[in-house]
Amino acid sequence: MSHTADYLVEGMTCNHCVSSVTEELTEVAGVTEVTVDLASGLPSTVSITSDAPLDDATVGAAIEEAGYTLVKSL
Repeated sequence: MSHTADYLVEGMTCNHCVSSVTEELTEVAGVTEVTVDLASGLPSTVSITSDAPLDDATVGAAIEEAGYTLVKSL
């Protein structure tokens, strides 16, 4: 059974940002899909589908590694 969680991420402004975040998150164990609703100038919504629920700290670390900030999980 897969799990999907949504997160708000600050600092993303373009498709390169989307690619960077997607690349880092797909390297997290168990992640099967990442989709981003880019909202330039506002926090963007990142949806992550995984095999099991993910720890917010793990998600936050991957997003920070890409150079952006996790605002909160939804």
